[in-house]
Amino acid sequence: MRAPGGKPAACPATYSRETQWMIAVRDQRDRVAFAALFDHFAPRLKGFVIRSGIPAAKAEEVVQDVMLTIWRKADQFDPHRAQVAAWVYQIARNRQIDVMRRDGRPMPEELREDPGTEPDASQILAVEQEARQLKSALTRLNAEQRDVIEKAYLGELSHQQISDQTGLPLGTIKSRIRLGLNRLRHELKDLKP
Repeated sequence: MRAPGGKPAACPATYSRETQWMIAVRDQRDRVAFAALFDHFAPRLKGFVIRSGIPAAKAEEVVQDVMLTIWRKADQFDPHRAQVAAWVYQIARNRQIDVMRRDGRPMPEELREDPGTEPDASQILAVEQEARQLKSALTRLNAEQRDVIEKAYLGELSHQQISDQTGLPLGTIKSRIRLGLNRLRHELKDLKP
């Protein structure tokens, strides 16, 4: 069941469209929403898989398998635990590791670390400190810049979606994001990459 504007009826408007699609797939087995998810993520996943050294033809198979897994395991998606993109890419990462192990390929460095391993205390402290610095830098932005940056990067909304939601011209949205990001870069320049 869909509400006016093509949004799943049960989804809060604060969710990104990708999250709304995923919830529609999870709750209603919505094939139209799944097709939208597929169109959005499949090309991105293919590039992600190819960058790990898997040939293009094999990458197509991996992407197909990942998307099938998303359909089958949709009931496990919880928007309060992870953003839909993080959930999808974790499935893709796991599938990449399976394929590389099966084919006897060397594992790229970024895939070697087991996501289930616990970081050490210094890593946790560093992440917490960076998060505090970012939060503090965000509060120093003017309200207009902070609002659009939060919508774009925390809310996973596109520039067009922000424009539609706020009624502001697309150029204004892009300008606020650019200026806000420049200010954040300046504020956070001492953080190590």
